[in-house]
Amino acid sequence: MLVFVFLFLLDLRNVVGVTHSLKYFYAASSGIPNFPSYVSVGFVDDVQISYCDSSNNENVPKQDWMNKVSSDYPNYRKEETLTCLDKQQTFKINLEIAKQRYNQTGGVPVFQQMYGCEFDDETREFKGYDQFGYDGEDFIVLDLEGQSWIAPKPQAFNTKQNWENNRVVLELEKTYLTHTCVEWLMTYVSYGRSSLTKTDLPSVSFLQKNSSSPVCCHATGFYPNRAEMFWRKDGEEIHDGVEKEEILPNNDGTFQMRIYVNLSFVPSDDWAKYECVFRFSGFKENVVTRLDRRKIRTMKVNSTTSHITGIVVMIVALVIAVTAFLCLRKKKVTQYSAAETSSSTSKDSAPSDRPNRQWSRPGERPVDMTY
Repeated sequence: MLVFVFLFLLDLRNVVGVTHSLKYFYAASSGIPNFPSYVSVGFVDDVQISYCDSSNNENVPKQDWMNKVSSDYPNYRKEETLTCLDKQQTFKINLEIAKQRYNQTGGVPVFQQMYGCEFDDETREFKGYDQFGYDGEDFIVLDLEGQSWIAPKPQAFNTKQNWENNRVVLELEKTYLTHTCVEWLMTYVSYGRSSLTKTDLPSVSFLQKNSSSPVCCHATGFYPNRAEMFWRKDGEEIHDGVEKEEILPNNDGTFQMRIYVNLSFVPSDDWAKYECVFRFSGFKENVVTRLDRRKIRTMKVNSTTSHITGIVVMIVALVIAVTAFLCLRKKKVTQYSAAETSSSTSKDSAPSDRPNRQWSRPGERPVDMTY
């Protein structure tokens, strides 16, 4: 059930420069029956490497090559599990404080964090970010470069003031995100390079519900999921009448994607002028399939795929909120944080991401920012 769809990495042999990333996502929620109140996942180059929730209370590696990390660092898995337990408690507190700030007593509130770092192989530049949100909206973000907190919501103003007064914490976190995090990122890449760099091309077919429906170009079986598709006519990319769906996971770890074009007003003789183009981001070569009316198959609804898709959408919505939150300031050097005092006597802490206070673990923050 707990499948995440963030697997996308370019083949290092076929691209000019690669941006590697180490990201951690955390979420606390309430009001969802039979679903963990806390979930955390880790990603390297957007390939899931770890998972933990309030039901299993144990950090679980999600890639075979992660066992090599545990072998070389004997305390790795134990520390990751302790982190899961630590963050679970602080996130529960932060969730309750956020609910008070927003005067929310019902619904299904979700408190989220995303943090990590990126490193560009070509430019040797690195970025760090730490972002918090509540119910899919920004709560507070640290501009790492400007060393200041951005509070888009009035509920975060007190947090902004308190955290901006702690310059030591800002400097420590900057050091971690731009140095220690990058070192661990490259360590992970070295362990998982063979797996992270594999590439599988798709099988492409054309589908249509009925003769008057839009024509669907369906690509499946490809890996990684950093890919795009578009329609062309006479060699030129078109946008009118085109609708694209999100990339979805297959049961075997590969991906599928669909893009539609409305040809209801296009003469039959002109259909052969259309092509469906699949491309891995950053690659020079495309998979081009010319539209042939004789090869269009009747579209069937796959109930299994629909069920899996629904589960994935639910989990993604829970753990990473919404796409806007995840991609909020991806191109900026930013960080998020969420929670602090809801009154002069109540306290909350921005969760420590690793129990090891030596700040050498892959995903930990430098200190507990407790007020």
